[in-house]
Amino acid sequence: MIASSEENRKKKTSTTDSTQRSRTNRIRRGMMAGPIASTSQESNKKRQNQRLEVSQKKEENRHAGDGLLVADVHQKSSESGLTEITSVDCVGVQQELCIAQERVQRENSFEKVRQETLKTTKVKSLPRPNVADLDVSEMVLDDIDDDDDLRELSKVSFQRTVAEHSCAGRPMDQHTAMVGDLDQCFFRNVFAFDFLFSVFVFQQELKAVLLGSSLHCFSVEWRNQGFTFLETHDLRYGIVQKKGGPCGVLASIQAFVLKKLLFENFESSDTGLQRLRPSNTTRRMCLVLAAAEILWRAGEGKQATIAINSGQNQFTPTGHYKSRGVLEKITCFTVDNIKDLRLLLERHIDQFETGVLGCILFTISAVLSRSIDKVRDDMDVPTTTLIGAHGYCTQELVNLLLCGRAVSNVFDNDTELDSGNSNMTLLKGVKGHCDVGLLSLFEHYNICKVGAYLKTPCYPIWVVCSESHFSVLFGLQRELLTNQDKGLEFDLYYYDGLANQQEEIRLTVSVGKSTLSCQLVDTDLIPPLEHCIRTRWKDAFVNWNDTEPIL
Repeated sequence: MIASSEENRKKKTSTTDSTQRSRTNRIRRGMMAGPIASTSQESNKKRQNQRLEVSQKKEENRHAGDGLLVADVHQKSSESGLTEITSVDCVGVQQELCIAQERVQRENSFEKVRQETLKTTKVKSLPRPNVADLDVSEMVLDDIDDDDDLRELSKVSFQRTVAEHSCAGRPMDQHTAMVGDLDQCFFRNVFAFDFLFSVFVFQQELKAVLLGSSLHCFSVEWRNQGFTFLETHDLRYGIVQKKGGPCGVLASIQAFVLKKLLFENFESSDTGLQRLRPSNTTRRMCLVLAAAEILWRAGEGKQATIAINSGQNQFTPTGHYKSRGVLEKITCFTVDNIKDLRLLLERHIDQFETGVLGCILFTISAVLSRSIDKVRDDMDVPTTTLIGAHGYCTQELVNLLLCGRAVSNVFDNDTELDSGNSNMTLLKGVKGHCDVGLLSLFEHYNICKVGAYLKTPCYPIWVVCSESHFSVLFGLQRELLTNQDKGLEFDLYYYDGLANQQEEIRLTVSVGKSTLSCQLVDTDLIPPLEHCIRTRWKDAFVNWNDTEPIL
């Protein structure tokens, strides 16, 4: 028994020495040592350590190219005399090769998508910022090394919930991918440089159609103007204009507020003048409905976009772009039905009514609802701006708000003008009757001709253009639009938000009865407003009812 025990001990010692020598020889030949754990737990622990080492090796080599990775494998083989590779090594190398191939395929896919995106987002050959003039060297671009970050970039959606209703809210920079087409504003697999470049181009596009150049900025008069109502008892319907400039926008939305108050406020039992003394809730709701109608018409009854001040920069202005902290802070919401549009406006109405940027936000909303390309197509001259000299609204902007199209003229339909040498110039006018009309002093001076579509709107409300200023003239009875002009007498009310008006101005217009009286008055003393009224009712006599005439 003793001899047998001694013999077993020698055999065990010999086996252990042999195993250690074999392991040492394998290490010298470059082979990975096999497991020597005596228990299954230690064996599993060893495998986990091996996987961790392989994982760390993959992390260190994940950014290397295919050529470097293959060269590294050959180098290990030649230096260590590699003759045998365990299954763990094979899996590690295969995974590394797969990762490298996937990265190459993904980059090729990104490049293909980028080229397709550049093709689909090209705009028409209207005046656009010249790429050679863009200061691309000043644009900031950060490298994206992490695949997860790159995948996240391709999934940008900016979803927001608004008043228990989900709408897609997108920062102003996300609209840059489409440059005028709101339905193509989502990114998929576009490189960061293309994204930044599109942001830069779109901001120039928007500023060009509004102000003429990306170096121009909104004036102080525009930046400080919202749609704030008067508190004067007889003028509670009126929107206050602080300074000259955005009167075209204010008069247009004022006209639609009056339409809602006088003819569509079915919840109120008040009639006539009582409706011109609305409560705070009523006039705010009318402002919401008026803004929704204007934007929905600009979007051709298919979609509309609302620009909201997010309070923080959505992108960093660079290059030839002058910033005043307006456009870079805007977030846009696009909806495809009128109900959602009203909900969004109702939720954010404070920004339009009491916010300092209310007028700018609404103007941008109208442009984006129509789209930049369509706004330019509406104009006779594509380089025309919506905000002209000294910050005044152009006729194109007023027409966009009144009729839904930024046409340059106020006559009915389109007209072809012979420009000589057999060349015809197409002049674009108003198509179809409008809910709210327009009267212009320029027609009195034979500078333009206002068509029947604007002179005879669906409701007795007119935006008045007189001496480069826009105000509002309206009546309380729709019948005055259908009755015969001869022998007609009716009252019109005039409101000018810039005149610091403190009392109601009521005009009594007589047509056919007292026309001889107006012939005895010196024409130099006739107020411009009367001339505007007579472009609609010829030879009408206007009684100011003890109110001082506005000359």
